[in-house]
Amino acid sequence: MTTYKAPLRDMRFVMQDLLNLEKHYQSLPGCEEVNQELIDAILEEASKFAEEIVAPLNAVGDREGCRLIDGGEVQTPPGFKEAYEQYVEAGWPSLDQPAHYGGQDLPMSIGLPIREMNGTANWSWAMYPGLSHGAMETIEKHGSDEQKALFMEPLVSGRWTGTMCLTEAHSGTDLGLIKTKAEQTADGTFCITGSKIFISSGDHDLAENIVHIVLARLPDAPAGTKGISLFIVPKFIPNDDGSLGDRNAVTCGVLERKMGIHGNSTCLLNFDGATGYLVGEENKGLSYMFTFMNFARLGTGLQGLAHSELAFQNSLAYTRDRLQMRSLSGPKNPGGPADPIIVHPDVRRMLLTQKAFAEGGRALIYFASTQGDILTKSDDPEARELANHVLNFLTPIIKAFLTETGFESANLGLQCLGGHGYINEWGVEQNVRDARIGMLYEGTTGIQALDLLGRKVLGTRGKALAPVTGFILDFCKRARGHKELRPYLKTLVRLTKQWKGLTRKIGFAAMRNRDAVGAASVDYIMFSGYVLLGVAWAASARAAYRRLEQGTTEEAFYRAKIQTAEFYFAKILPRTATLLETMSTGPDSLMKMEENQFMF
Repeated sequence: MTTYKAPLRDMRFVMQDLLNLEKHYQSLPGCEEVNQELIDAILEEASKFAEEIVAPLNAVGDREGCRLIDGGEVQTPPGFKEAYEQYVEAGWPSLDQPAHYGGQDLPMSIGLPIREMNGTANWSWAMYPGLSHGAMETIEKHGSDEQKALFMEPLVSGRWTGTMCLTEAHSGTDLGLIKTKAEQTADGTFCITGSKIFISSGDHDLAENIVHIVLARLPDAPAGTKGISLFIVPKFIPNDDGSLGDRNAVTCGVLERKMGIHGNSTCLLNFDGATGYLVGEENKGLSYMFTFMNFARLGTGLQGLAHSELAFQNSLAYTRDRLQMRSLSGPKNPGGPADPIIVHPDVRRMLLTQKAFAEGGRALIYFASTQGDILTKSDDPEARELANHVLNFLTPIIKAFLTETGFESANLGLQCLGGHGYINEWGVEQNVRDARIGMLYEGTTGIQALDLLGRKVLGTRGKALAPVTGFILDFCKRARGHKELRPYLKTLVRLTKQWKGLTRKIGFAAMRNRDAVGAASVDYIMFSGYVLLGVAWAASARAAYRRLEQGTTEEAFYRAKIQTAEFYFAKILPRTATLLETMSTGPDSLMKMEENQFMF
């Protein structure tokens, strides 16, 4: 089985040296007392919970899975319920939630490392409380005062959990095709009828109640996405005083058998005239649901980071111990029968790739969480507007790029173990299986790519890209004082200019042929991810040089940061050259072939 140790040292590097979060919190109303001492205390306690309680259940969840018992009730793997009870008792669900709902009102950027630790330790378990955050965000932003009063406190406390119910058998990405119906009743509630598939944490035995956030269509609604409304459909209908009332008419009809994340219940949910509560206005449900979807997409990006980190930790431990062959440059373990395989260049390539993706991905998504802090807590309207813009732009990149690199890391982790990696008992093959879903749910890589290039970049005539490329160029200008960084900065300036030029080229091509967008989109989002990770590594190297100049007892740690940045720029960032080439070729080679010519 895999082992997990929370990477607290690297988390502190990102939060202190790179992002200077203590200064960041001083600029946010109500966060002035959040200091490094408090942050360290939270991280230490959270790491103990993740390592000692959640991590040991990872293999259990994979092996045992969930069970569907009488009446459409789901039973989670042994130990899951007890771990969740400890999680709630310790107050972790409320950490970064509003105080007026019983939360602790800490910034999002403090809650994120907690979710990272639990997710890396056991992604299947972490999904149960993880989805609740999206439900809370949606109700808080779009729900009525009555709905907030009824649902927010139990969700914030963790007594209830949440789900997101979009997909139907005939309607995945194209939500305009959904058939689930909603009909208003005499008491003002709605009768919800239909089925939703692939619902993560759709039913379980961890919490008292489950709050389903459901898309459905009213009888006279316009066709397509313009006729979708959003509803709260609880498993148990709450009474006016918040106590649990009758069991609602929503049940798990099928528990999906899956490639991975066996410990999480993926359900087909049947709504058989279930009682629901309309959120906001009729026919605006899809726009409301994007609040949940964007939160879930950032959460799935965090999953990619989690699989990179878990792969790196376990393959590093193995390659240090496994003795095979001698180093090409001479024996490194002359007293033993062979050298540890970590001395071999190709093994170093795999380990450093995992390290670059894990630590660089952490820097990128932690930066994104600071934008979430500004968006939710700043009293500066201009700062909030810019943060919202940056976060919207980064969301599809973080989701797609970090899950793609997370899967690459998981596969490299298995490769490091060779045949042992393919054997179940080591646990790294589970990491590969669990990681694969990240590229599918919450919008595939292809869908994220279309969202980025088609909607956010070309849909705004490049205006969405301008602040990001401007930030990169400004960073490069400010960092020129470190002569060691100048080769990296020169590369980033060149790539940023190519990014802008390529965007214009695709935009002009799309005027002639709309398929030009789809043909380039996945390469475009991966190119964007590699460039942004390059910025993260250049910034990390700059922070490391600063600490070395100031004097430190941790010289080896900071030298490793600089060396990993060197590896990233030398061995990974050049992938952008291939992506530039493939994007420049247009859609013809993809679209010329007739459908009946694919196979004979």
